Amino acid sequence: MKKWLFGGCGLLALLGAVLLVFGLFLMSTYNRMVTLDQRVQESWSQVENTLQRRADLVPNLVETVKGYAAHEREVFEEVARARGRLAGAATPQEASAANAGLTSALGRLLAIAEAYPQLRASENFTRLQDELAGTENRIAVARRDYNGQVREFNTLIARFPANVAARMLGFAPRDFFEADEGSREVPKVDFGSPSGA
Repeated sequence: MKKWLFGGCGLLALLGAVLLVFGLFLMSTYNRMVTLDQRVQESWSQVENTLQRRADLVPNLVETVKGYAAHEREVFEEVARARGRLAGAATPQEASAANAGLTSALGRLLAIAEAYPQLRASENFTRLQDELAGTENRIAVARRDYNGQVREFNTLIARFPANVAARMLGFAPRDFFEADEGSREVPKVDFGSPSGA
């Protein structure tokens, strides 16, 4: 009877040790996933902030161009619609598509300046163009940082044995913020020479 009891206690102790190790693993993995998920959310917030900064510059740019090219109403309306879609984007995919649309619309808006030398010479237009270029760089950096955090999070929850814990705890892969195929080529607009060439 003593042998069975020690064997049973030994088995119970082993089972308890296994459960303790699994519990510690689960707790550690959960905490790591929460930390990475928070980093993803923080990075996404930075992307949204830079996209909002860009969207805030657009009305001033449109008004400046309107002063010289008021008859280009279709382009102005396209920019306004694209800006509205970006403001209403709720997911990285929606923001990515809306961002591509705004990039395209802004490319058309800036291309208008080629026909208006006075606009290209305007100090306000030049300042807005510089701010927009700086914001585009910020967007690229924020998107890169966000995608890096998403990659780290998605890698963690895809690896064994963390993938088992991720499924048990309800963690799912996050979406990358990727540029649409059409937006990979930025419209080339040269404001450097007086002739626009």
